[in-house]
Amino acid sequence: MTKPDSPADGLAEASAAGLDRIALLRPLSADQRAAVARQCRWRRFAPDEQLIDHWADTRDVAFLVEGRVRVLSHSAGGREISFNDIEAGELVGEMSALDGRPRSASVVALGEGALVAFLPAKPFQALVTAHPELAMATMLRLCDKLRGATDRIMELSTLGANNRIHAELLRLAKRGSRQGASAIIAPIPVHSDIAARVSTTRETVARVLSDLARDGMLERRPDALVVRDLSRLEMLVEDVRGGA
Repeated sequence: MTKPDSPADGLAEASAAGLDRIALLRPLSADQRAAVARQCRWRRFAPDEQLIDHWADTRDVAFLVEGRVRVLSHSAGGREISFNDIEAGELVGEMSALDGRPRSASVVALGEGALVAFLPAKPFQALVTAHPELAMATMLRLCDKLRGATDRIMELSTLGANNRIHAELLRLAKRGSRQGASAIIAPIPVHSDIAARVSTTRETVARVLSDLARDGMLERRPDALVVRDLSRLEMLVEDVRGGA
């Protein structure tokens, strides 16, 4: 059961230092972050509970203090389309807070759930206006989103399903931890999640990962996937992109 939208039920302690974990807000002083925290609405979400509804008429920015969330949408036929997983310390919802338009996707909690601080649009706009370093960081975030979207559009338009899976695996590996020439992806991504990101089936994902394992490029451990040679996978992806 979701807890009330108030710090009075035990979230007050979390709100005092919770925004210290948000990367965008680190340039602020402790007192400035505390002032932002007082303007936030705090809420815990259960696993699979929705934080933000696609097309909802809301404008709050959601600071992810604890947990992990997924940005997704659904096709007209009901098929889930997954865009990205967001880790604690990040934020979602800034586009609607800035341009005043409806949400472009839904956001749901993953794993053990999430602790989120919602900051209304006007205080968020005032915050980035008053602090140029936050404004620059916000613009860089939006640039990164645009570049990522451009890459995905190109992949969907020019690459076959196998190559799109290779590209998604490379993205996951680059976000993972490094161990020499290897990259460790943890937790192990679910086949259906990869399929939702690259517009294919989970059966195709399972086959491609098995092929990579057979070729010695991928190792499945009890708690992680290991890309044995990250540079080799990167070359495989870039060779196909260059010839597309």
